[in-house]
Amino acid sequence: MGSSTGQAGRVAAIDFGRIRVGLALSDELGMLAHPRPALDGRSRKRLLKTLVQLTQQEGICRFLVGLPLDMHGGAGVAANRVVRFCRQLADATGVEVELVDERLTSVQAERELASSGAGRQRIADKVDGVAAAIILQQWLDGHRDP
Repeated sequence: MGSSTGQAGRVAAIDFGRIRVGLALSDELGMLAHPRPALDGRSRKRLLKTLVQLTQQEGICRFLVGLPLDMHGGAGVAANRVVRFCRQLADATGVEVELVDERLTSVQAERELASSGAGRQRIADKVDGVAAAIILQQWLDGHRDP
């Protein structure tokens, strides 16, 4: 009945941004993604320190990081920045880091928040975490036992 991730621990997803970094964590059963408040992305060193602490406190066994590809699947400057960040995250935390296509997740997150009646400021405050939760939920759904 449980998850088929093959590992004990929680999975975290990151919607990486230069200013704000969206974060979501799986529940203990590996079934549902829960958005967390956005992290400050302006200092890479401080961000990595926060993620190391989170890894230890929450028992993170894997990070999923959204890879910002263009609509044709091409990687640009933003994607290269994310790849560099993933190497740093893997080195700092010692856990597996997996890149996941994040095309349209921010658009989907904004639509979900708007349809829930959230105002413009609330959408801006929550969109990064919801985008990370969408990335994570799609991954969890694809890795569940049949």
